[in-house]
Amino acid sequence: MDSFFTVSKVGWLLAAPSNLLMFVLLLGFLLRVADVRRPAFALVALSALGLLVCGFSPLANHLVSPLEERFPPFKADGRPVEGIILLGGSEVPDVALARGVPALNDAGERMLAFAMLARTYPDARLAFSGGSADLDTDGQMEADAVRLALGDLGVDLSRVTFERRSRNTAENAAFTRQLIQPQPGERWLLVTSAFHMPRAVGCFRQVGFPVTAYPVDYRTISPKALDGPFPRIAMGLDLTDLAAKEWLGLLAYYLSGRIPVLFPAPDAAAN
Repeated sequence: MDSFFTVSKVGWLLAAPSNLLMFVLLLGFLLRVADVRRPAFALVALSALGLLVCGFSPLANHLVSPLEERFPPFKADGRPVEGIILLGGSEVPDVALARGVPALNDAGERMLAFAMLARTYPDARLAFSGGSADLDTDGQMEADAVRLALGDLGVDLSRVTFERRSRNTAENAAFTRQLIQPQPGERWLLVTSAFHMPRAVGCFRQVGFPVTAYPVDYRTISPKALDGPFPRIAMGLDLTDLAAKEWLGLLAYYLSGRIPVLFPAPDAAAN
């Protein structure tokens, strides 16, 4: 098994802010039971403060916004589009395949945008990239579940090349390039969540496959509207986790050579 994939999955289980704060809280309680009072109080207080800040404050918005603003929205300029790639992450494969119906998650806008683009560019080649991100090698493949949703959205499945082996963004890029063999000068649109676009574009550039960003699934209103608190702690924690995963992912991918620069920009020459 690929050690990077395994380490990243286990590492994220421990490093996700919501999990980490609960681990700190648990450690504080255990120390209190052991009558180690001062460190116990410090850890419990730190965890409680972290939960309040990450859960209710606008911190998560400020962490996500730079990711989402890195690549501007796509604007059609009349140039031909030879292909469109949809990255996985918008389906819940276990539910979809068990019930035989689409099961979109909160990134479902990716699927809608892909279907719209397929109609807008009827001659473009289509590709979906996404297998299973589970450590369990027998997990359900997202590519199999996506067929259900794309069919319901009116996409001609005979146009779509399905890449179903990838487990992370780096493999999305490498396996998709191998499968579709893009030609020099072709213009391929890459559809994924705006917060995920810097890492995704970086991965495709690293394997020699330049793509044009088509960001969707925005989680913030605008850079000028980031300061509102969250009404529920779960909302803030979820977005904090999302931001932390992406920033840590950028760092890990850069250090491991999976992206060419730490924070990929729209103009590759500017990096």
